[in-house]
Amino acid sequence: MQLNYLAPSWELTDPTWQAFLKTKCRGQLINIDQQLSSLAKLNKTIYPAQINTLRALSLAPQQTKVVILGQDPYHGENEAIGLSFAVNPGTKLPPSLRNIFKELALEYHPESIAHYQSVSLETWFEQGVLLLNSTLSVIKDDANSLAHIGWQAVTDQIIHHLSEQNENLVFILWGNFARSKKPLINAEKHLILEAVHPSPLSANRGFFGCNHFKLTNQYLHENHIEPINWLGE
Repeated sequence: MQLNYLAPSWELTDPTWQAFLKTKCRGQLINIDQQLSSLAKLNKTIYPAQINTLRALSLAPQQTKVVILGQDPYHGENEAIGLSFAVNPGTKLPPSLRNIFKELALEYHPESIAHYQSVSLETWFEQGVLLLNSTLSVIKDDANSLAHIGWQAVTDQIIHHLSEQNENLVFILWGNFARSKKPLINAEKHLILEAVHPSPLSANRGFFGCNHFKLTNQYLHENHIEPINWLGE
C-alpha cells in the first residue's frame, strides 16, 4: 500500500494489523494519508509526531488484553505520543491523566502513586493494554480538528475486529464518546467497563471509585490471563 505521510509509522505497525488494514481499510487510509500530506505541505503542525501516528497498532492484536479508548490526541506541544491518555515524559501531567493516577491510588495504596513515573504509560502498553484514540491525529492547538478526515471509520473497524477475533478482552470506556463505541463490542465474549470521563469536569461523578483497574485484573485472572501490573513496579 503506497503511503506518504503515514509511511514512517506504518513501518512500525504490527504485521497482523497491516494485513487487516490493507484488506478492510485500504481506501480510508489512503484518503487519510492524502489529507495529512496536504496539511503537512501547508506547514500545519500535526500531533503526534509523524512516526507515532499509528503507534498504538504496534501492539499485535493477539497480544492485546485490555483496550482503553480515548477520543483524539493531546493538541499541546510535545504532549501526544500516539497512545490514548499518555504523554511524553517531562511533559506537564494533563488533568485527566492525573485523575487516572488518583483512581489507581484509591484502588491500591495512596503512597504508590507518588512513585509512579510512567506518564507515557509504556509499561501498560508493553503488557498488552491497547491505548487507542478514535481519531489518531490532531492539528496543534485545535482539539478534534481532524475528527472529520476518516479516522473513526478505521478505528471502529479495529475495535470490532478485536471484539470478533479475540476472547476475554477488557474494554474500558470512560466518558460518553468512548461509551458510544459499545455497540461495536460483543459483551458476551468480553468485559465492558464504563464510567464518566476522568476529566476534572466529571471525575467526581463516578470515575473516582469505579475500581476499573482491580476489576480488570480480577476478570483477567478468572480467565487465566496474566493480570496487568498497573503500578509499573
